[in-house]
Amino acid sequence: MASGILLLDKPSGLSSNAALQRVRALYGRVKGGHVGSLDPLATGMLPVCLGEATKIAGAIVESRKRYRFTIALGEATATGDAEGEVCERAAVPPLEQATVLGVLEGFRGRGSQVPPMYSALKREGRPLYALARAGVTVERAARAIELFDLPLVSLGPRSLELEALCSKGTYIRVLAEDIARALGTCGHVTALRRLYVEPFEHEPMHTLESLREALPQLLPADAPLAHLPAVHLAAEPTARLLNGQRVDGGLPESHPRVRIYDSDGAFLGLGSSEASGLVQPRRLLNIS
Repeated sequence: MASGILLLDKPSGLSSNAALQRVRALYGRVKGGHVGSLDPLATGMLPVCLGEATKIAGAIVESRKRYRFTIALGEATATGDAEGEVCERAAVPPLEQATVLGVLEGFRGRGSQVPPMYSALKREGRPLYALARAGVTVERAARAIELFDLPLVSLGPRSLELEALCSKGTYIRVLAEDIARALGTCGHVTALRRLYVEPFEHEPMHTLESLREALPQLLPADAPLAHLPAVHLAAEPTARLLNGQRVDGGLPESHPRVRIYDSDGAFLGLGSSEASGLVQPRRLLNIS
């Protein structure tokens, strides 16, 4: 049974879940999950965890992501992208590069963002986009985000092409709308591509077409975990750990998450360590 991480280059026009189901079908309907949804309009890196690798998906969710996107100025849409109906029009002032760069500088760093109604967030079990399609708008709490980099790629008379390196939970559609407002107009996203999810910035992506021709070797489940302290256990403590017991991992400090290996270097899963050196299993893989 397949187990590992696939970096899918999601095509435009397909939801993240639909893309996941096509990947699962190609791998024999193994269990799977995608990490970090992409809008149907968007393309680019969609990490797909298959088999036992689904147990470490939460570790990838926390990662920074880099996008390239285009903002069309002068028109806002109900969805914030080209799929929605135009709901507002405004004049576009003459844009000087120095002015645009100054506006972008104001968005870098820590900030907050109100999630859009057209999103997969849920309210009382219903996704917000379902409420939005029914004409219902509900209050959404602002969430903390951080923009680490926001370079200007190109500038047109009525459009901007940008890149953004951002924290989890950042909605590029909302960022685009906010940038347009700061420039004295309105706008929406017309193109969006996720260039990478850390730490996979140098790993190749695979298209659905290429997968149909040949299935590549999957990345190991611990590929995105190199930043976590590693614990290597001998045979006897490995057996006790797999039975849910705490064992001595030899770490001198406490860590909320550690990656655990047996004496042969096989990845066992995730745990936490105490200052005493004891390691508690948290999310173990079924390696039998």
